[in-house]
Amino acid sequence: MAETSRTLTQDTELFHDVFNASPIGIAVENLEGQPLFVNPSFCSFLGFSEEELRNKHCVDFSPREDAEKDWALFQQLRAGSIDHYQLEKRYFRRDGSLVWGSLSISLLKSSPSPLVLAMVEDITDKKKAEEARYRHAAVIESSDDAIASGTLDGIIVSWNTGAQKIYGYTEAEAVGKPISMLVPPELPDEENKILETLKSGDRIEHFETVRVTKTGRRINVSLTISPIKDSTGRTVGISGIARDITERKRAEEAMRESEERLRLAAQAGKMYAFEWDVATDVVVRSSEYVNVLGRSEPRTLTHQQAMEKVHPDDREKLVAAVDRHSLENPTVDVTYRVLLPGKSPIWVKSSGRAFFDGEGRMLRVIGMVADVTDQKLAEEALRSSEERLRLAQKAARIGTFERNIRTGVNTWTPEMESMYGLPPGGFGQTRTAFENLVHPDDRAEVMKLVDEALKTGQPTHGEWRVVWPDESVHWIAGRWQVLMEESGEPSRVVGVDMDITERKLAEAALANVSRKLIEAQEHERTRIGRELHDDIGQRLAMLAIGLEQLQQESPALPAEVRSQMGELKKQTFEIAADIQSLSHELHSAKLQYLGIAAAMRGFCQEFGEQQKVEVDFQTHDLPSPVSPDTALCFFRVLQEALHNSAKHSGVRHFEVRLWGTSDEIHLTVSDPGVSFDREAAKQSRGLGLISMEERLKLVNGTLSIESQPRRGTTIHARVPLRSGSDYLHATG
Repeated sequence: MAETSRTLTQDTELFHDVFNASPIGIAVENLEGQPLFVNPSFCSFLGFSEEELRNKHCVDFSPREDAEKDWALFQQLRAGSIDHYQLEKRYFRRDGSLVWGSLSISLLKSSPSPLVLAMVEDITDKKKAEEARYRHAAVIESSDDAIASGTLDGIIVSWNTGAQKIYGYTEAEAVGKPISMLVPPELPDEENKILETLKSGDRIEHFETVRVTKTGRRINVSLTISPIKDSTGRTVGISGIARDITERKRAEEAMRESEERLRLAAQAGKMYAFEWDVATDVVVRSSEYVNVLGRSEPRTLTHQQAMEKVHPDDREKLVAAVDRHSLENPTVDVTYRVLLPGKSPIWVKSSGRAFFDGEGRMLRVIGMVADVTDQKLAEEALRSSEERLRLAQKAARIGTFERNIRTGVNTWTPEMESMYGLPPGGFGQTRTAFENLVHPDDRAEVMKLVDEALKTGQPTHGEWRVVWPDESVHWIAGRWQVLMEESGEPSRVVGVDMDITERKLAEAALANVSRKLIEAQEHERTRIGRELHDDIGQRLAMLAIGLEQLQQESPALPAEVRSQMGELKKQTFEIAADIQSLSHELHSAKLQYLGIAAAMRGFCQEFGEQQKVEVDFQTHDLPSPVSPDTALCFFRVLQEALHNSAKHSGVRHFEVRLWGTSDEIHLTVSDPGVSFDREAAKQSRGLGLISMEERLKLVNGTLSIESQPRRGTTIHARVPLRSGSDYLHATG
């Protein structure tokens, strides 16, 4: 009995020593979850004393969600459903931090009262390592870069989603394959060199090369490859990250090409770049400055030295331009001259942008300087040319204008405005002032010409009167040209106006002279016609009567003499008839008393009888009355035309038509005979064409002739209803 008691005591002490020495936390709890015994490892794990832990309940050790899982299993243990369970959960330490423990619960049934044995192993480091691995795996899988690992023989072991996106191979297709399948044929030794470098323990960073995708497309990549080492430091594998830099390479290539184009453009355009550090007063120029300045000198100089090379007359302007730089206006352009040793100064244009600190102080200026000497010379030549043109226009009384069709804005030269009696700027921007200055009787027609030019896009010209502010009347001749866009739409209208008042006055004076000559001619015709009719005609009639009486009173005369007297009497009557017809041509009483239609019909009948020809005369829609000037003009044109046709056409039938419209009177004389060359006839002063044209001009009329071989000739005269003295008065 004593021996048994001693053995039990020894066993109890052994279990107690094991309980206290165990590196795993141990707690003995009753079925209520109340700790009865806790070992030092459990106290150390949580940072509480044994007494403090015995005063806690098992659910107080962990966060709520973990404690609820533990307690649910504990209830099953109490109910006898299970006799043990395991659980990984978090525990509160005394300082409030959380640690992970692997909990094993067993039911002790050997004691008089069932107890619960809880064993807790600290797995905090393990959990942290797992979480780190999970994070690393997530990072690897979510990375757009290709991340892979392999053996020292170059066989792929792992392959992330980024690698699949870049190279096109899935993980199943890539793992187990040699990494050399990505290397292009022209780089056969590259992979071996990489492996040798990694085997020696070295790392390869940002190595840029070319790889081939599954589809055969070549891409540029940046490789970072590291050796994988075990705990002893021995290299056991490799891991690598590849980044697709194809777009970056393209951008770099495009940047290089752009820079090269800029360099070539700077050379071709005679430009160079500069940077001025305001604090140090140092100006640095690009190498292209030699092409601009034509001399080799240091690229770096002070701002003061640069100013000394500026033409003295332009230095103040350049200083003022530099002072204009501000936060609100950081970019300033200025043109000035630069002195060159032994050469004429050149013109340059500097375009600079200033940069400022937070307090608004200018730090530096970066910009470009371009040689604009040729441009300046061209501008000066253009100004000189424009000035000569302006003086020529002023001397010739010519002005120009331009209309922007899109904006409706008009631009007028001062010469243009002066011929309308206005000071410079008198027209303004629109054409309203122009319309108001045009003579009321000409305004509608001029506006019609302007609008038709804009609609049709065709060149247009016209003549009109303008009334100056002092109420004097002046004549203008204008021409317009429409400029078209590539789409075919009109964009601008440019035109030229000329003051033709003096010409119009000369024409009016000449017309008055012509009128007076024609009036004198008509007076002389009337006088001669009356003389022929009243004197010569009467005397011939008396002679014929005398011959008849002599023939009757001398029956004893020989028959031969009597026959001669009869012949003389007949000739006398014929001469009298011809004299009467000639007097009617020289002065038609019918025209004066019966009107133009009756006079023309009578003349055609007499002309036909006299010339032994057929004249078909027709008239219709003739306005009444017709002014005497117009009636006389048409009558003379008819006479001249019929005489010409009878003399030159070679036919015996003629047609005469006289008619009117709402605004004109028309006369045509036609024959089916031979044709003629109008210009040759005018130069030879034949056919009376000049006489007809001059007569028609006096009544503002026109003459047209259509003459073609085997189609005959038609002479067409037309006169507007407003004609005669009204037209002459309109010329001022």
